[in-house]
Amino acid sequence: MLESSPARGRLADAPPPSAAYRTRLASFLQEHARPADKYGHQPRLYALTVQIGQGLDYDDDVVFAAAYLHDLGVFIGHRPEEPERLSRWNHVAYTVDKAPGILIDAGFAPEKIAGVLEAIQNHQPHDAPATQEAVILRDADILEQLGAIGILRAAAKVGRDTRYATFTPAVAFLQRNLDTLPALIRLESTRRLAAPRIELLRLFLAGVADESGEHLH
Repeated sequence: MLESSPARGRLADAPPPSAAYRTRLASFLQEHARPADKYGHQPRLYALTVQIGQGLDYDDDVVFAAAYLHDLGVFIGHRPEEPERLSRWNHVAYTVDKAPGILIDAGFAPEKIAGVLEAIQNHQPHDAPATQEAVILRDADILEQLGAIGILRAAAKVGRDTRYATFTPAVAFLQRNLDTLPALIRLESTRRLAAPRIELLRLFLAGVADESGEHLH
């Protein structure tokens, strides 16, 4: 089994460690991401963690693995398709259950798996992460729900996600993100990265309201 390269304590602006598990894990997620556009979230999220984590002491292996695996349970083929079951689906619990085997198969260091699971379990905005790795991942995931990328991700769900049959619920979702997510950010580095995204999302929503009036559907 290949050893995972040590990353605790490295500055996040240093080159990422070279480890075979990273290639294997990225390939696994790209293969399983359905719809296919869901894969872009993983490399973008990891890139954000690198920016957020500059100067912080954390385990980059843990963050990388959690960033790539955290949404496994939302992919078609991993989640239930029946609307009733899907409405009760806990994608995080599913991912936490599947992640250890996937990580071992990829050659990930077994002693770091608990840290990955902790980060995955606490990556959502309403969670209360207790480790630095989980805080960094959660902050990065919040950033992905703001700005231009947040808008694209919401728009992509219209018509194919039962929660967003039309534009109206998607716009309401973006408005909730704007209203609630900035206050949940933990790290100052994330707040700096969030500022232009927040303003872009604010301007977009103002434009939607101005252009659609009472006729947004």
